[in-house]
Amino acid sequence: MDNIFTYYRKPNIISELDPDFVPSILGHLGFIDAVKKSNHSVDVKISIERTQGQKSTYQTIVFDDSQNQYEANCFYIERLIKSLLWIKGGWKIIYGGPLSLGNYIKETFSKNGLRAFDVAFMSRIYEKEFIVEIKDIKDVPMTEESTKSLGRHLNGCRIGFDAGGSDRKVSAVIDGIAIYSEEVVWHPKLESDPAYHYQGILESMKNAASKMPRVDGIGVSAAGVYIDNKAMAASLFIKVPIDLFNQQVKNIFINAAKEIGDVPIEVANDGDVTALAGAMSLEANQVLGIAMGTSEAAGYVDKEGNITGWLNELAFVPADFNKDAMIDEWSLDYGCGVKYFSQDAVIKLAPRAGINLDQNLSPADQLKIVQNLVEQNDEKAIRIFDTIGIYLGYNIAYYAEFYDIKHVLILGRVTSGKGGDAILRYATKVLETEFKELAQKIKISLPDEKNKRVGQSIAAASLPEVKSIK
Repeated sequence: MDNIFTYYRKPNIISELDPDFVPSILGHLGFIDAVKKSNHSVDVKISIERTQGQKSTYQTIVFDDSQNQYEANCFYIERLIKSLLWIKGGWKIIYGGPLSLGNYIKETFSKNGLRAFDVAFMSRIYEKEFIVEIKDIKDVPMTEESTKSLGRHLNGCRIGFDAGGSDRKVSAVIDGIAIYSEEVVWHPKLESDPAYHYQGILESMKNAASKMPRVDGIGVSAAGVYIDNKAMAASLFIKVPIDLFNQQVKNIFINAAKEIGDVPIEVANDGDVTALAGAMSLEANQVLGIAMGTSEAAGYVDKEGNITGWLNELAFVPADFNKDAMIDEWSLDYGCGVKYFSQDAVIKLAPRAGINLDQNLSPADQLKIVQNLVEQNDEKAIRIFDTIGIYLGYNIAYYAEFYDIKHVLILGRVTSGKGGDAILRYATKVLETEFKELAQKIKISLPDEKNKRVGQSIAAASLPEVKSIK
């Protein structure tokens, strides 16, 4: 499929730390331009179905059969569907277009296909067998979606808990004001015994509860997929065997909350809470929040201030179309966002910048070493964050193909200190250089240092609706 790269636009801003970076947006747009210029296009319509019959539909074009571009079509459509699945989420692909391409999709997104991980993950979280349906293009359904409000409840005494991959944060919040916050280092991704996770969660909640006269509600922000406050899939518990996950993890936050008291609890994906925190701090909507920590978490608040019910797992969305890009250990796919917008990106780029890190240290400690160098104005370390900014600028443009964005809020441990300023500076530079219309529409920002650290847990505290105060 190497011939597809002949269609790609070359980036105007290139990092010497990653000169082979092939921005997804330039691959996507370059392919579409080539198809249009050929005057031999054919329509394709893809609908992704998730819970309660909701569907997200995307229309595009590929080369018709006369152009002998089957491999290029396959590469483009596979990367597109991969993106749609992890942004929208769903258990069914409904495809309309050339039959040969439909059969390729059916084979690729099958239990034993190239994207078996994606298929198994979606089947697990939506609790349905994953299927691909091939239909006449006129029979592919249009978008059918609903949205709902999230959080922004500030009355009463609340606990806001944010479960991160390297630390857990909790805040005691009274009438919207955080009277107490703490961060505790932990290593949930390394532990197979769910008792470790449960005790850590409960300890943080109890500490916050002890600072208030009562607890009226508990809000939880955590990486993963949560339905009805139950953990369906989460990287925090990646080492927990599936039988223990089903027995002890699925209801882990519900059970911890019961020990605090009979109060409302609301558990949300940390990406959605990131977006909520951004919308609350910016007093704006159409916000895409991106948290860069142990992974890449994302969430989106639409123009009405609601969440969409989309999956928003940008960690698995292709950020780089270079097939020699680093492999994600979990999905076994290349070029995924997790390796570009997390501590993994810093660790990946460090040796290229001439910084040798002790691999015996935890990823969080390796990140701290590089960030300390940045604070000392070490040019090699700064180049790492410049490069992440380049990654981000191009990928914001790619995300804008799927989201209606006016604000991008970046936060998380990777964005702390001067490194965050470098990321912001270069991401803005990419938009202004390559995507002038988007640069006029989208503002990228960082929260202040306090909100970087505890804004997530405060926003989490606003999740449950408390109808009556004790």
